[in-house]
Amino acid sequence: MRPPVLDPLFAPVSTLPGIGPKIAKLVSGLVGGQPDRDATVADLLFHIPQSVIDRRHKPGIAYSENGDIVTLDVTIGRHMPPPRHSKAPYRIPAHDETGQITFVFFHPRRDWLEKTFPEGERRIVSGKVDWFNDRPQMVHPDYSLKPEEAATMPVLEPVYPLTAGLPSKTLQKAIHAALEKVPDLPQWLNEPHLHKTGWPDFAESLRTLHVPQERTDIEPHSLYMERLAYDELLASQLALAMVRAHMRTLGGIARVPSGNLQKAVIDALPFQLTESQAAAIREINEDLAKPVRMLRLLQGDVGAGKTVVALAALAQVIETGAQGAIMAPTEILARQHFASMGPLCEKAGIRIALVTGKDSQKERRIRQEQLEAGETDLVVGTHALFQGTVGFKNLGMVVVDEQHRFGVHQRLALSAKGQGVDVLVMTATPIPRTLVLTCFGDMDVSRLTGKPAGRKPVKTVSVSLDRLDEIIARVGAAVAQGQKVYWVCPLVEESEKIDLAAVEERHRVLEQELSQRISLVHGRMSAADKDAAMADFKSGVTKILVATTVIEVGVDVPDATIIVIEHAERFGLAQLHQLRGRVGRGDKPSSCVLLYKGPLGETAGARLNIMRETNDGFLIAEEDLKLRGGGEILGTRQSGTPGFRIARAEEHADLMEVARDDARLILETDPELKSRRGEALRCLLYLFGRDAAIRLLRAG
Repeated sequence: MRPPVLDPLFAPVSTLPGIGPKIAKLVSGLVGGQPDRDATVADLLFHIPQSVIDRRHKPGIAYSENGDIVTLDVTIGRHMPPPRHSKAPYRIPAHDETGQITFVFFHPRRDWLEKTFPEGERRIVSGKVDWFNDRPQMVHPDYSLKPEEAATMPVLEPVYPLTAGLPSKTLQKAIHAALEKVPDLPQWLNEPHLHKTGWPDFAESLRTLHVPQERTDIEPHSLYMERLAYDELLASQLALAMVRAHMRTLGGIARVPSGNLQKAVIDALPFQLTESQAAAIREINEDLAKPVRMLRLLQGDVGAGKTVVALAALAQVIETGAQGAIMAPTEILARQHFASMGPLCEKAGIRIALVTGKDSQKERRIRQEQLEAGETDLVVGTHALFQGTVGFKNLGMVVVDEQHRFGVHQRLALSAKGQGVDVLVMTATPIPRTLVLTCFGDMDVSRLTGKPAGRKPVKTVSVSLDRLDEIIARVGAAVAQGQKVYWVCPLVEESEKIDLAAVEERHRVLEQELSQRISLVHGRMSAADKDAAMADFKSGVTKILVATTVIEVGVDVPDATIIVIEHAERFGLAQLHQLRGRVGRGDKPSSCVLLYKGPLGETAGARLNIMRETNDGFLIAEEDLKLRGGGEILGTRQSGTPGFRIARAEEHADLMEVARDDARLILETDPELKSRRGEALRCLLYLFGRDAAIRLLRAG
């Protein structure tokens, strides 16, 4: 039941003046409503400006700098239309007391120009100045007004992210109409906190962002921006805390076995556990011993030994007579988990099975019967494990690998397959602390630091693509000495065909130059072909594997010692770090070559420097967050914090922690959100699309 006070904000954008069905569709695509419905007025209001144009700058023509946006008071000269059928632009000279300027137009309507820029009259014109051959010009000015109309021009004009076919003026007009619909909302922030921060109220903050009075109004740390960011973070943290509380009420099962099976797994390892692995196993055992469902995030850098920790945890649950499941994001990874765990399970007496989408119907039926009869203790697979049909006799624990590829919904679907299922989530993408709070606020976190004994750091160098021949020759020499090499080419979705051609071409060139057979793996190949190519590389039939980023996660060939990443400037830091983690898995020194195409932009240059300086994934993740926002780290959008429209993890980290504490306190003092503030908080949850949490209150 949405509070009625919010109705004006949940009206579709098509109810605003000037927005017909066609524009409504463009606006919905831009401001992100649900795919099956129009965006709402609230969606539009949360589409905030990215910068501001200041039209108060009035230097006079001669003092206008190249590239500046200026407002000029000029007298219009004689029009200079191009000859008929010419493609030359239409020019209109003008002057003030400091000098002369030309206004330039392409494909204009002449009658409109004559009316807007009448010869011999004074006009206030605003736009961007370009100096061309030492003369100033302004292409398509933004405004041309009579002196008496000058006051109607916005002094500070917000600039919004736009989409093709949607004029900026149409969007601005719609936003102004939307602002008039903002109702008086109850105050959901706690009064002392509001007083301490000096934040304005919600409606005033929204208005100021869309109609700024100063440039600083829309900066991340302005009072207006912080207030709205906090509102959004509080909605998110409160919803996560409610989901967590609900999971707790569902109850878990206290699992306190003798620990013999876990010990058998650890004894079967060919190495000693690291200190942080032992600590993580202790934390998990403590969770399992409580009658509360475990929800734990296991963060470990590439090669930190997460799989061992997961298997030890599963052994603890299997010893109590329950079953375990491991869900991997790709088939390659599922097979690999199965292969690496198989020998340990055999020694410890754990019955393990693999379920993939490629199994024949007969195989699938047999696996299914074994699972339901309790003849299988541990099953490994992709998300196919959780499609309706797969059933368990007694599922006790689920391990989800590479969490950022699975949403909260899948987490809930998984745990619904059994009674009080414990969930351990693993990620090899080191996630900065602030983002852990945002996206996994409902989880406890264990971190694996350090690498297993014997692992050597990977030496990283960056080399310009101009020196490609030299690199190919060095790869050839390394292979001749018995080394194995990955060669990675980028894949950008928009131009998949071009990139595939590039991968295939690189494969052909390397085969020709080094005159030997080379394996090739990319996303368009069948699973069987991929497996065959990987098997050849692993067994040493081929010594070089050319691949797209398919190999980013979890491909394990311990004797590969060199990785070449082509067009490294196209990759994000987290991805480069993941790829580099494919080497340095054995006891031999390894190296990573970042091939880039110059000249490098500032961000790309900074990324490659960080890669050269450190092998520490957590440090890299923090830097990545500073360089480009959190979305990409978690594999969602290109930038910005996933699921947020206003808050930005890198700017508002301190607010995140306050919001988290505030949310916990609210649920301790008013778990049903029944108080006056509780009712206001229900409005907040609806406003930011976190209302699914309110349904949990009713379900509980």
